[in-house]
Amino acid sequence: MRGRWAAFAAICAARGRAKGCYADGQHWHFDDGGGNWADLHHVGGGRAVLVGNDHEYTNTYYANAAAYFQEPETDLLAGAPDWWAPPVRAVVERGDWLGFAYGFDGTWRRAPYDLDDGFESLAIPAVSDERCRDLVSAFAARSPALTGPPDPAAIDALIAADADVSEAHVTAVIGAGAWDAAAGAAAARAFLAADLG
Repeated sequence: MRGRWAAFAAICAARGRAKGCYADGQHWHFDDGGGNWADLHHVGGGRAVLVGNDHEYTNTYYANAAAYFQEPETDLLAGAPDWWAPPVRAVVERGDWLGFAYGFDGTWRRAPYDLDDGFESLAIPAVSDERCRDLVSAFAARSPALTGPPDPAAIDALIAADADVSEAHVTAVIGAGAWDAAAGAAAARAFLAADLG
């Protein structure tokens, strides 16, 4: 997961769009530029909470969103351990709408509900190598240093670096001299600060 999230962050930062995907200590962020977002919070002990919202496809309504839309509330914390609550509470307190909350403690799980919570439609880069490759390729393809699509082997190497990314990794994907490969490598390496243990 880290390698994919960091790879996309590297291309975003190299392109000058670092706010779309980044790591800040124990917090990883992704947004699609259209108001849909996901945040991963490392909460210690190898645990993490993934929260987010896809305003186009989320059919779950939690807290302030349920009140605003006058919809039945989906309890995203039903049956969840207490350590899920702080990241969820932080979203509500800052006034954002929350469509999903997933907790990781060896395996991923969420509260029981049958509604589409928007997680699959958001399709963050971390969900699979294929999704990450597609996003990296689409963003890197705009580099003026490329005359064709980015090299798939270079994208795979960027992902496989697992956030220990060099400028050479980024340059191999975006081409030389067009964007800021140093900023891309630094953005990817920021993912190394999270305590995954």
